[in-house]
Amino acid sequence: MRNNATSFSRSGLSDWLIQRVSAVILAVYFVVMLVIWAGHPTYACWHGLMMHPAMKVFSLLSLLALASHAWVGMWTVLTDYVTTRHMGPRAVGVRMVLEFAFVLVIFVYLVWGIQILWG
Repeated sequence: MRNNATSFSRSGLSDWLIQRVSAVILAVYFVVMLVIWAGHPTYACWHGLMMHPAMKVFSLLSLLALASHAWVGMWTVLTDYVTTRHMGPRAVGVRMVLEFAFVLVIFVYLVWGIQILWG
């Protein structure tokens, strides 16, 4: 078994499960937002909805699901396609730089989203 420090979890099964659960959370959030948008198109309704603590928690859960879904997906793509077979001996360094860049971007979006929700 290959252990990687940049993997989201210790096994492929856990990564697969995180990916699927986060996809379901995001799909439910999208459908809920679409239904609410179709029924309440005014700013006052949206503002009232988004200020409700339950909606803030649901939005935060969706934001965390998006971050974990993005990380598992990007890590999988990078470890599958940025390899020494495809790129030569520089692949490990390139992959580490890309992983760091993606972690940084995901972290910034996560912090920014939390600031927007709870700020």
